Amino acid sequence: MIEKLVRKNILKFQAYIPGKPIAEVKRGLGLKSVIKLASNENPLGPSPKAIQALKKGLNNVFLYPDSGMLLKYKIAGKLDLRPSNVILGNGSDELIEIIGKTFLNPEDEIIVSADGFIRYKMAGDLMNCRVIAVPGKDYKHDLAGMKAAVTPQTKIIFIANPNNPTGTYVTSREVEEFFHELRPDIIVVFDEAYYEYVIQKDYPQTLTYLQQGWNVIILRTFSKIYALAGLRVGYGLAGAETISYMERIRPPFNVNSLAQAAAEASLDDRQQVKKSRALVEKEREILYRELAKLPVTYIPSATNFILIDLKREAGEISKKLLASGVIVRPMGEYGLTTCIRVTIGLPAENKRFITTLKKQL
Repeated sequence: MIEKLVRKNILKFQAYIPGKPIAEVKRGLGLKSVIKLASNENPLGPSPKAIQALKKGLNNVFLYPDSGMLLKYKIAGKLDLRPSNVILGNGSDELIEIIGKTFLNPEDEIIVSADGFIRYKMAGDLMNCRVIAVPGKDYKHDLAGMKAAVTPQTKIIFIANPNNPTGTYVTSREVEEFFHELRPDIIVVFDEAYYEYVIQKDYPQTLTYLQQGWNVIILRTFSKIYALAGLRVGYGLAGAETISYMERIRPPFNVNSLAQAAAEASLDDRQQVKKSRALVEKEREILYRELAKLPVTYIPSATNFILIDLKREAGEISKKLLASGVIVRPMGEYGLTTCIRVTIGLPAENKRFITTLKKQL
């Protein structure tokens, strides 16, 4: 009965499957000690200033949140933009969906990387438009291939940079070549969730394109290096007219007042990014050295996670790791059936992961 009432394209729509939470694994497997290295969270936790802001904000939770103007002003000031260039989302996930709802019709096409974050494809599927998935090249976005896939119906191209789940990035030169003679009415979305972790000098500064008036939308988040994943705060940067149309679709009060307060406070803590990046850089090299001793390969990463090719079915190994209290992310949903994605955790967590992986291999 209900199935007949559902929109037809939703019948084939696949829900996003998040990483398993620690509490669920403990309860389901009867484990006392579990570490989660599956969702690219920051193990250092949020800034003390964010925690303080949360406590202070508890007194006003009976009030509806505002539209986020204070946070917009703070983001805009930090990036030399105007508040009209900023939109807030209940995580970047919501903004990806808002982009789809704002701009896509069934007759439109979007272009994604086959190795890119699966939520872009889901946005296209939700709006019942055609999704063109271009195979990656050396675990990177093949920007030349994506540009060659453009048709008269192409409306949006999604580029995750750095890319999830591979951890790779496209360079400023590659992006320059990609934009050369690209049709100006195509919206290019740069998802930069891991922007703050990047140290490579040839990483493109996409804000320059926005400031020059290009048709781009840049997505960033407080979930990763700022460690506010549980509060869900993402933001988009684009031209004022683009933002104005997206604001029509944005649900009212989509970012709660506590989340806004924590995000504002996080931007005031200069040590948060510095300490978190330092941990990842140090521990990433240690993991590289340990992985090099095993019968696996890994993809050098610009992020706080590593894609590891186990050279065998990853699903079974992931289950065995899970049974030992180590949660990682198998990559079968991306067609990478022999790969797992592992978040760089605290030193003790990384050591436990390596020790457990050795036993299972």
